[in-house]
Amino acid sequence: MSPTQTTTPTPTQTTTPTPTQTYQGHPQRWLILGVICLAQLTVLLDNTVLNVAIPSLTRELGAGTADIQWMINAYSLVQSGLLLTAGSAADRYGRKKMLVAGLVLFGIGSVAAGLADSTGQLIAARAGMGVGGALLLTTTLAVAMQIFTPDEQPKAIGVWSAVNALGFATGPLLGGFMLDHFWWGAIFLVNLPVVALGIVAVVALVPESKNPRGDRPDLLGALLSTIGMSALVYAIISGPEHGWASGRVMATAVGAVAVLALFAHWESRIPYPMLDLHFFRDRRFTGAVAGAVLITFGMGGALFLLTQHLQVVLGYGPLEAGLRTAPLALAVVALNFSGLSAKWTAKLGTPVSIALGMVLMSGGLVSIATLTAHGYVGTLLGLLLIGVGCAIANPAMAHAIMSAIPREKAGVGAGINGTLAEFGNGLGVAVLGAVLNSRFAALIPVAASSLPAALASAGSADERGRITDAFSSGLETSQLVGAVAVLLGGLLAAALLRRAERGDSVVAVSV
Repeated sequence: MSPTQTTTPTPTQTTTPTPTQTYQGHPQRWLILGVICLAQLTVLLDNTVLNVAIPSLTRELGAGTADIQWMINAYSLVQSGLLLTAGSAADRYGRKKMLVAGLVLFGIGSVAAGLADSTGQLIAARAGMGVGGALLLTTTLAVAMQIFTPDEQPKAIGVWSAVNALGFATGPLLGGFMLDHFWWGAIFLVNLPVVALGIVAVVALVPESKNPRGDRPDLLGALLSTIGMSALVYAIISGPEHGWASGRVMATAVGAVAVLALFAHWESRIPYPMLDLHFFRDRRFTGAVAGAVLITFGMGGALFLLTQHLQVVLGYGPLEAGLRTAPLALAVVALNFSGLSAKWTAKLGTPVSIALGMVLMSGGLVSIATLTAHGYVGTLLGLLLIGVGCAIANPAMAHAIMSAIPREKAGVGAGINGTLAEFGNGLGVAVLGAVLNSRFAALIPVAASSLPAALASAGSADERGRITDAFSSGLETSQLVGAVAVLLGGLLAAALLRRAERGDSVVAVSV
C-alpha cells in the first residue's frame, strides 16, 4: 500500500490509525511527545531520587540495610519484570488506555509512599509504583513510534532518549532540594501535580492506537516472563551482597533461567505469542539487542561507580557530585533536542553512528579512569565524551530495535528495549562492582567488606591514604572493564547491523 492510500476502518478497528495518519504523522505530534516525555521523566526521576533520602529514611523510619535495599529494589524488580507484559498489554488493549492506567497507578503509589509510616508500607508502595512505571516506560516509546513518520522517528527517539539522561542528572538534585526544605515524603508527593497534568494532557491529546488484529491475551506467557525476569534481576542485584556462589543467588538464577526457557518454549508453540521469537531471525534486531546489552552493561556499571569516584576519590559531597555529573546529561540534551544527533545518524547511517557513539563513550570512561591525577578536568572530559556518545548511539540503538519490529507490535518492542536496559544496568552494576571489590581486597587484604569499614579500622593517616588509593585503583580497573564492554558492544552491533543492511540491499536488488 502506498503512503497516499487510505482505508476505511472496520468497526473493530476504529481506534487504530489509518495508513494516512501513520505516514503523515499526527498534527500535534510534537506536543504529544512533550506530554509523554513528561510522564516518562516522572518515572525516571523516581529511579534515582530515593538514593539521597536514605539517611532520612534510616533516621525517621528506623530502616535497616535490608529495608533500604528493598525500598530501592522493589521498584526496579517489579518494573523490569513487567516491561514485556506491559508492552504486550498496550499493543492488545490500547496504548492510550495503558498510558492513563500507568499514570493513575503511579500516582496512587506515590501517595501511598509519601504517607507511609513504616518500612513495609513504603516497600509495598514502591512496588505499586513499579507497576505504573512499567506501563509508562513502554507506552511512551510505543506512542512515539505511532505518531511520527519514519523520517521523523530518529529525532523523536532522540528527544525521548534525552529525557532519560535528564532524569539521571536531575534525580539526585531534585531529591537533595526537596530534603533540604521538606520531609522525606515530599520526594514522592511532588509527583502528584505532574501525574494530574499528564492524565489531563494524555486524555485530551494522545490518540488511541492498538494492534488491529486483536490477538488473544497470552496470560501464561505474561506470568512466565514476569517471574523469570524478576528472578533474574533479583539474582543479579543480590549477587554482590550474598556472594555469586551462595545458595540463594544460585538457586534464584537457575530458577530464572528455567522459567525463561519455559517462556521461550511456550512462545514458540502458541499462535498469538506475547514475544514473537521470529524477531531474533532479523539481523537488525539481533545486532541492536547485542549492542544494547553490552552498552547498558558498561555504562550502567561505570556510571554507578562514577558517583563513588567523585565522592571518595575527588572528595565531593553528594549534592556537589550530582552537579558535577550534569555535563553528561547537558551534552545529551543539547544534541538530541537540537536534532543534531539525528542529522548525524541520517548522514552516517545507523551502524557507523552506533560504532562512533560507543567509541566516544568508551574513550570517556578511559578518561575518567586514567586522568584522576588531574582532578575534575579529566572527569569533565570523560563526561562530555560519554554525553556526546550517548546522544549519538542510544537513539540509533533504540530506533534499530523498534524499526526491526512491526509497528503493531511497538509496545512489545518498547518492552524489549526497556528490559534490555534494566538487565544490562543491573548486570553492569553487579559485575563491575564485583571487579572493584576484588581489586580493592587484593590490594588491601586486611580491609573489611567496604571502604567505610576499612577506613574506620585504619590506625593512621598513612594507612587511610593507602586504603583510599587502593579503592581508587579498583575504580580505575572497573571503569576500564566497562570501557572495553562498551567498545565491544559498539563494534559487534555495528558489524551485525551492517550485515543486515547488506542483506536487505541484496534482497531489494533481486526483487
